[in-house]
Amino acid sequence: MEEINTENMSNFIHDIIDDELERGVNNRVQTRFPPEPNGYLHIGHAKAICIDFMTAIKYGGICNLRFDDTNPSAEDMEYVDAIMEDIKWLGFKWENVYFASSYFDFLYECAIKLIKKGKAFVCDLPAQEIREYRGTLTTPGKNSPYRDRSIEENLELFQRMTDGEFPDGARVLRAKVDMSSPNINMRDPVIYRIAHVSHHQTGDKWCVYPMYDFAHPLSDAIERVTYSLCSLEFENNRPIYNWFLDEIGFDEPPRQIEFARLNLNYCITSKRKSRILVEDKIVSGWDDPRMVTLCGMRRRGYPPAAIRTFIDKIGVSKVNSVVDFGFLESCVRDELNASSPRAMVVLEPLKVIIDNYPKDKTEEIEIEIHPEKLELGTKKVTFSREIYVEKTDFMAEPVKKYHRLYPGNEVRLKGAYYVTCTGYDTDENGKITALHCTYDPETKGGSSPDKRKVRGTIHWAGIDAVEVELRLYDRLFDVENPAELSDDEFESAVNPNSLVIISGCLAEGNLKSAAKGDVFQFMRQGYYAVDKDSEPDKLIFNRTVSLNSSWK
Repeated sequence: MEEINTENMSNFIHDIIDDELERGVNNRVQTRFPPEPNGYLHIGHAKAICIDFMTAIKYGGICNLRFDDTNPSAEDMEYVDAIMEDIKWLGFKWENVYFASSYFDFLYECAIKLIKKGKAFVCDLPAQEIREYRGTLTTPGKNSPYRDRSIEENLELFQRMTDGEFPDGARVLRAKVDMSSPNINMRDPVIYRIAHVSHHQTGDKWCVYPMYDFAHPLSDAIERVTYSLCSLEFENNRPIYNWFLDEIGFDEPPRQIEFARLNLNYCITSKRKSRILVEDKIVSGWDDPRMVTLCGMRRRGYPPAAIRTFIDKIGVSKVNSVVDFGFLESCVRDELNASSPRAMVVLEPLKVIIDNYPKDKTEEIEIEIHPEKLELGTKKVTFSREIYVEKTDFMAEPVKKYHRLYPGNEVRLKGAYYVTCTGYDTDENGKITALHCTYDPETKGGSSPDKRKVRGTIHWAGIDAVEVELRLYDRLFDVENPAELSDDEFESAVNPNSLVIISGCLAEGNLKSAAKGDVFQFMRQGYYAVDKDSEPDKLIFNRTVSLNSSWK
């Protein structure tokens, strides 16, 4: 696990912690990352992961991973495994792994305690009526007709719920708080519901399950979390969070602190809408490189260090905002520029015949692996009489300031020789099929003894080149805020050019040994990662990001 430096990291959360440590309110820092295992993590979760883990690292504390698995109908071990893989990929290591389901016996006893204190009751109202009784933001709610049941009756009914006597939705257990509270979350929230569903951890032991708002604070407390860090949409849940802790009673209750969630333009982070994209086959799966799931970004070739840098640079605040996707790409580009080996790949090959080069000769040209990391050494590419260049690197009638190949012009072949275009061949339709050039044997390595200058340097592929497929990914949506669109609208906002597949590209022979996940800078093209579908006889590369931002 790579070392993560938090020395200069500071934000309003750390200001609060600094103050409480100084005043002796706390003498330690313990956090947790508590995802529900009902889907794949996305870039928004990455912010929460970084805040939870890096806060613990900064203060020499611990951060646990806890799966808040209280809704068995939507959860699966597939998501548990994927979440753990994503966190490790981001560069973090948890202290312990917990499941809220491990506390079901404890949570059940807490519910019994509330009933015995007269703070919880069994309600027979159907879900729709519970919502109607709850009122609105401007009108108070009204008490359930079952709110004044005796403690004995509530204990009996809750036991019968637990024994499986009633069908799903027939009854719920509600906290007895305040139906006139201006905070709707305090208006007698449901804390247990009936669900005859097998759980991925506890099997068929239970047919009643705790609600998130009940299980979450008590799980934090039993684990001795000191700071429960969560996104801003849970701010209105803080009073009920604290109410449960107060009513059950804990010596060192955790403190909930909220921060603004991460919103990226041109992106969807909603699990529900993302699932629609997957199920309607708009994308190939949860790890489609156009998705902003962590597994999608990993497949696309995003380095985890770039995501951590991005999270650090956008900062932690209490104000929601939308971050430009180009800023994330910039962080990815900076990281890959420093770390990625270079390679030559020709997207649209055009044959070049070097007429004065010996017909049967081949030679090995040495090119540096990384121009700024000479310690990485060099690699060898094969040069011969016939090579390939980009179709766009030739113009029969050049426009002004065009410095690449055209009749009479001299260019530098990367790492090889100076060549001068002498002509070209065409087919019966006038399509250019090959270029003719001559080379200067005194310019091997890309410089001339007479110090003459050429204004164009182009990449090329030799006779040992391997054919590859390139998948050019762009942003999935061509509207800035697709999250604001309805289910009927957001699919129509998908960018039709978000995936362009180019076959028949030629890559230098060194890439034959590239492993899945390896990332390279294709000279003059962009950064590309070997896709998971790639095979030795069919290399597939995903464009991670272009060399320069070009999105409008």
